[in-house]
Amino acid sequence: MSMKENEQAAQQAAETAAEAQEPAVEDTAAPESDGPDPLLTELEALKDSLAQKEDQYLRLAAEYDNYRRRTQKEKADAYTSAKSDAVLAFLPVYDNLERALKQETADAAYKKGVEMTMTGLKDILSKLGVEEIPALGQTFDPNLHNAVMHVEDDSVGENTVVEVFQTGFQSGDKVIRFAMVKVAN
Repeated sequence: MSMKENEQAAQQAAETAAEAQEPAVEDTAAPESDGPDPLLTELEALKDSLAQKEDQYLRLAAEYDNYRRRTQKEKADAYTSAKSDAVLAFLPVYDNLERALKQETADAAYKKGVEMTMTGLKDILSKLGVEEIPALGQTFDPNLHNAVMHVEDDSVGENTVVEVFQTGFQSGDKVIRFAMVKVAN
């Protein structure tokens, strides 16, 4: 083989190699023009997944916060309810002492003992945050009073409590026992 033949063979080999490379370049470029880039598709999918996980996290955090608030309220309500139940159990004793104080007696020591007992019971109720519901002379309030009698009396205003049959009690805003009253007009 002469040098010229060698050059021609090399040139043909180069042309063949160039033709072989051109379709390979076209093959890699063809998917780009036919559809979206797979990396962009994967990025969008990851963004969507992240947004969903963030939404789940925020919902879970809000749900936990609501749970925490609800349990705190339930604990406070449980304490108030237990205190109200305990006070309610002692109210018949209060009523009996109140009736005993209204009775006439010749024994001064007996009367003094009942007064001291009543004062002690009132002090304990006060320390627990339990107070009497004001009723006599007040305007009738169905949220605090239980009207068991009605009387026509022009000397007092309309819907005025004129007599208290049983004292009512409340602890804060919670009514433990409604005041049993007689209402005028």
